[in-house]
Amino acid sequence: MAIAPSVLILNGPNLNMLGIREPHIYGAETLEDIENACQETAVRLGLEIDFRQSNHEGELVTWIQDARGEHDAIVLNAGAYTHTSIAIHDALSAVGLPVVEVHLSNIFRREPFRHHSYVSPVARGVICGFGSQGYLLALQAAARLIDSPPPA
Repeated sequence: MAIAPSVLILNGPNLNMLGIREPHIYGAETLEDIENACQETAVRLGLEIDFRQSNHEGELVTWIQDARGEHDAIVLNAGAYTHTSIAIHDALSAVGLPVVEVHLSNIFRREPFRHHSYVSPVARGVICGFGSQGYLLALQAAARLIDSPPPA
C-alpha cells in the first residue's frame, strides 16, 4: 500500500485568535474550522496533513527544519512573521520543499509594512485575500507541486 503524500500546514502568531481577532479582516471562522476544512480537502486530494500553529518564531523554524524527510510540501501562513522573519526564510530555503504561502487577507490592500514578505522569495506561489478558501487552494497547489518536478 502506497503512503499518501504529506503536507505540513503551519500557522504563525495570532492565528489561534481567528474568529475573535478582527473578524472584519480575518473572518468569523476559527483556526479549528480551517483545519477541519483542510482535512476534508486533503482526503479528497489523497494527501495527509499535519496542521500546526505557534506564536513562537523558533518553534516554527524547528518545525520547518523537521519537515525535511517527513513531508512533501509546506503550506505556510506565517502571520506577522511573514514581514519580519529572515529565520523562517532561511529555514524554508534550507529544507528545499515546495512552499505555498497563504494569507487570509489581501496583504497588498493593507498597511505598507505588510506588502513585503520574507517568505515569498522561497515560495513557489502566494495565495492571499480569499479568506479560509486560500488554504484549500494552497492544498490543491501543493498536491500539484508534489506530483510535478521542480522548474528548471
